[in-house]
Amino acid sequence: MAFFGPGSQTGWHKHELDYVVVPTIAGHMTYETADGGDSRELVVGASYSRPAGGEHNVINTTDAEFAFVEVELK
Repeated sequence: MAFFGPGSQTGWHKHELDYVVVPTIAGHMTYETADGGDSRELVVGASYSRPAGGEHNVINTTDAEFAFVEVELK
């Protein structure tokens, strides 16, 4: 499980496999990509998936912690 306190970030990384993100603590996630950035509300129980190859940095720009489990698919 990944916990993100206020101001924390993953650092730039690339996913080599397709993956699913399962939020365990709701929050607001900001992320950067080579094409810019965006944000997403994390809702407990509302998982989402992404294809392999995505390179990004996840940032918590809020005052609250959020958390999720990330599952890579082989």
